[in-house]
Amino acid sequence: MTLQLRVYVPDHPLVKHWLAVARDRDTPSVLFKSAMVELGRWLTYEASRYWLPAQETTVQTPLAEAPATVIDPTAPMALVPVLRAGLSLLEGAQTLLPLAATYHLGLVRNEETLEVSCYLNKLPPQFAPQTRILILEPMLATGASILMTLNELTQRGADPALIRIISVVASPVALQKLSEQYPQLNIYTAMIDEGLNDRGYIVPGLGDAGDRAFGTLTSE
Repeated sequence: MTLQLRVYVPDHPLVKHWLAVARDRDTPSVLFKSAMVELGRWLTYEASRYWLPAQETTVQTPLAEAPATVIDPTAPMALVPVLRAGLSLLEGAQTLLPLAATYHLGLVRNEETLEVSCYLNKLPPQFAPQTRILILEPMLATGASILMTLNELTQRGADPALIRIISVVASPVALQKLSEQYPQLNIYTAMIDEGLNDRGYIVPGLGDAGDRAFGTLTSE
C-alpha cells in the first residue's frame, strides 16, 4: 500500500496497553470507555506535537526573568467528534485542548448498504482562517464516514493541511481512499489493522466502539 498522506502509529507503551484493553471482548463497558478516554488523551498528545500554535514570551520566576514558550490562546482550534463513537475520545482530547471549540457531527451507517448519512450537523457555517481541527473518529473502516466529515469541513473553509485525525484502529481501505482525496492529511492511529470483513467491520478491530462505550450492545 502506497500512501501520500502521513500516518503515525505511536510506539508508546500506554497507547499499546489501552488498545489491548479496548480490543479484549471481555472488557466491560465502563473499562472500555476508560480505555477510549486514555487513547483519546495519548493520541491527541501525539497529534498536537509540532501542530499547536506556540509563541515565545518571558515569565517572571521567583528569582529572575526567564524565556518561555506558551500556546497561543488566540489561535482558533476545534474538536470534531464523529457521533456516536467519537464522543468516547472527546474527554481525553479536551483535557489537552481545553480552549478548543467542540463541534458535533452525527453520522450513521446503513449496515446493509454500508452507505453513510448525516443526522446531526453542528458545524459552523464557516471556519475562521487557520483553524486547526482535530477529528475524533475511533474507526476508519470503509472510509465513508471520514470522507463525508472531511467534505463537510472543507465546504466550510477548513484547510486539510491543518486537519488532523485521531483513530484507534484504521483499515488499509480507508487510508488508501483518504490518501487519494486528501494527501496533505496527518492521521494518528493506535493500529493499522488487516482489513474489513463482509459487513464492513475492521478485523481484528475492536467491535462496535459506540455500542461498547455506551453499553448498548445487543445479543444477536
